[in-house]
Order: sequence, then structure tokens, then C-alpha cells
Amino acid sequence: MSLTIHVAWLGLGSNLDAPADQVGRAIEALAADPNLRVLAKSSLYRTAPVGGPAGQPAFCNACVAVAARCDAYALLDITQAIEQAHGRVRDVRWGPRTLDIDMLAFDDLMLNDPRLTLPHPRAAERAFVLVPLAEIAPALVLGRQGRVIDLCRDAGTVGVERWRAA
Repeated sequence: MSLTIHVAWLGLGSNLDAPADQVGRAIEALAADPNLRVLAKSSLYRTAPVGGPAGQPAFCNACVAVAARCDAYALLDITQAIEQAHGRVRDVRWGPRTLDIDMLAFDDLMLNDPRLTLPHPRAAERAFVLVPLAEIAPALVLGRQGRVIDLCRDAGTVGVERWRAA
């Protein structure tokens, strides 16, 4: 792994098998990785599903900032391994899932290849990403898309509310 320290912002979500617990355990797994340090984490948010099949349960979403002693591809490998450990199955696009971890940004890297696009290409239009991200990184600039706080204001908060335990 690299000696250089990078900062990455991740979006986490779950709508199956105790979603808030899934997101919490994923954040713990990120913190336990020797190449990562969690710098900030947002509150948990209950959000309406976007896209995918109808009738899905609500999602629990959050964002974290991590210091990474690895490159973006190694971080992607780490996040995908955590998803897999949580039983993630990729059979229906935007369908229900135990855990989803999206890399939203990695330093100011702009990347567009088959394996990874940064900043995340749809982050700027998704309130379920922008609201928790604005809580921890309002001034973050998502490439050419703009500042998180401005994007959040433009996207609105419909369908996004603080998570309340059942």
C-alpha cells in the first residue's frame, strides 16, 4: 500500500436485514481496516428508494470521510469486500440490498474508466447522497458538478429524513 494519505468520501446504504445495523457494521469494518481511518461520519438517514423495482423498503443511508493509505482502486477492492462480507448480491440494478458502498470522491481525482468513475457520476442528483454528505463535507467540490452544499440545495430533501430506530 501507498505511504501517501488520500481522503475519500463514501456513501453507504442498505434496505435489507436491519439496514441501520448493516450501515453501522460497515463503518466499523472501514475503521478496522489498517489502511483506512474514518475521519467523519454523518447521521443515518431514512430515504425513499430511487430507481429499481417498485415496492422496495426504505433505505438507511450515511456518508463517511476516510483517510486512505491506498489508491482509489485498492479502496474500491476494500469496499467491495466489505459489501460481499455483508451478503451483497448484485442481481437487480438499484434493487434491494444488504449493503452498498459507493465511492463518491477520492481527493480531487477525476477518473472515467470501466471499473471506476470519480466523482460518482450520479451523486450530484441524489438527495440520499447529498444530504448526509453535506453534513460532513458541505464545501467538497464534486469535480465539474459543483459544491456539495449547492448541489444539496438544488436537489432538495424530499424523501430524506433522519433515521429513527423502530
